[in-house]
Amino acid sequence: MDDKNQNIIDNSFLSRGCSSPPRIYDKNDKIYKHGCCILDSYDWLSDIPVPEGSRPFINVEVRFKNSHIEFFQAPAELELCTGDIIAVEGSPGHDIGIVSLSGEAARLQMKRKIGNTSVDELKKVYRRARVSDIEKWINAVDKEESAKFKTRKAAGKLNLQMKINDVEYQGDSTKATFYYTAEERVDFRELIKVLADEFKVRIEMRQIGVRQEASRLGGIGSCGRELCCSTWMTRFKSVSTSSARKQQLSLNPQKLAGQCGKLKCCLNFENEMYDDALKDFPSSKIVLKTKKGEAIHHKNNVFKQLMWYSYSEERSDIMAIPLEEVKKIIRDNQNGIIPEKLEDFSFVKDKKVDFENATDQGDLNRFDK
Repeated sequence: MDDKNQNIIDNSFLSRGCSSPPRIYDKNDKIYKHGCCILDSYDWLSDIPVPEGSRPFINVEVRFKNSHIEFFQAPAELELCTGDIIAVEGSPGHDIGIVSLSGEAARLQMKRKIGNTSVDELKKVYRRARVSDIEKWINAVDKEESAKFKTRKAAGKLNLQMKINDVEYQGDSTKATFYYTAEERVDFRELIKVLADEFKVRIEMRQIGVRQEASRLGGIGSCGRELCCSTWMTRFKSVSTSSARKQQLSLNPQKLAGQCGKLKCCLNFENEMYDDALKDFPSSKIVLKTKKGEAIHHKNNVFKQLMWYSYSEERSDIMAIPLEEVKKIIRDNQNGIIPEKLEDFSFVKDKKVDFENATDQGDLNRFDK
């Protein structure tokens, strides 16, 4: 095998959680490493024995390529551990995967992702992978990278508006799954015929979103770290521009967008904290009345407990008023007491600027999911 094909295999098996490609003449006991694959599940219960009288959980979590993870029912007589290469039920034929979680950790993970631990509808684990199984698996993985580029060329010749992101071969080389993204509905029936003639396998096309595409391709975010969706995030929650407004961020699509072109998922990370902190702040619609004039709200500084105001009748500097002072002014206004001027309560002054960042709302709506 030449160096180019060897690099392709190394990269493909790394996405399956293997620190090195499996070998047909070794036991392959130590090729699976936590941290080698994205969205890894760490077994925090590995050192805790099963209580006496309890039956070990027979279902296992099996990892395939990238974020492809499924749960399977294992025979009671087959004791499986994390890192075991196993043959599982496919559709059709069989697939080869690696046990990523077993025991009570698999039970908790299955309950979180599926909602129950029933074994009725789960596919079965056939056996530990034999030498012949691993040999077929290596050959199947070797085809994936070249199949991806050939498929892109075929889609281009048919003028299909779609992007092929990833290809995953089943362990027995009888089926290939092609992951793609497209802005509109794509009629790929002719493409399937071309691919079936080219690869002589069963073809399955699976459309994914742009966030799933970013998680599969990976990359470095604006923070300098690897993308969250390609390292630890398993669920994508909706992100809206209201989260950015709540955190007093500039409503600039170029700054708020991630590599997928949608709003960054990290906008939700601190959203609940801002919700709790803003409960103590009065409504921004309340106008502060002084003898010098009425003052309107501009922005908040949640961490410093400051609210910024300026007089509405003149183009004046904005002033930062401590939260407690703002509440006092509002209470006084409700009781008919009008303070002399807002400067008496000011913490700091700043030049009046446009905090609205006049951005077209239509540009922002395309991010909302």
